[in-house]
Amino acid sequence: MNTSSNRPGQIDPRGPRFGAAITSVLLLVVLALVLPVADTPAFDGAWWLFVVITALFAWGTLLGPGKHPYGALFKALIRPRLAPPSYLEDQAPPRFAQLVGLIVSAVGITLHVLAVPYGLVIAAAVAFLAAFLNAVFGLCLGCELYNVLLRLRRGRAPAGPSTP
Repeated sequence: MNTSSNRPGQIDPRGPRFGAAITSVLLLVVLALVLPVADTPAFDGAWWLFVVITALFAWGTLLGPGKHPYGALFKALIRPRLAPPSYLEDQAPPRFAQLVGLIVSAVGITLHVLAVPYGLVIAAAVAFLAAFLNAVFGLCLGCELYNVLLRLRRGRAPAGPSTP
């Protein structure tokens, strides 16, 4: 992508990675509070933190990464200290990734409310894994899923190994 582009919806790709790092830490706190004993009062605190994380996923889904609180923190505190990005990316894939995070965390909350054992733990672990991969390695699973779905919608099979 071109860095000189000022098209609406173009974002610095380092912003979502910054947000994924914050999300990873918060989800790690949830898991640390939930895993020792799932029926203690600390579990209730973890549940409420998971609800906050879910609300942040909803925010990112509805308004996009550019208007997310983590995006505002990145723009105000981090981006001024960095060199300009080598490219800009469309915000649609990270926004879709936020939707995937919202779905995963909403399922975890629903399972918790329905008293399904370890439903919240599994959802938090899946969300943590995705956020961690994005933050540390730049591998956005939701973005990759977005691209696969986009190719399928256009009638092209996703690129990958061919079978004889």
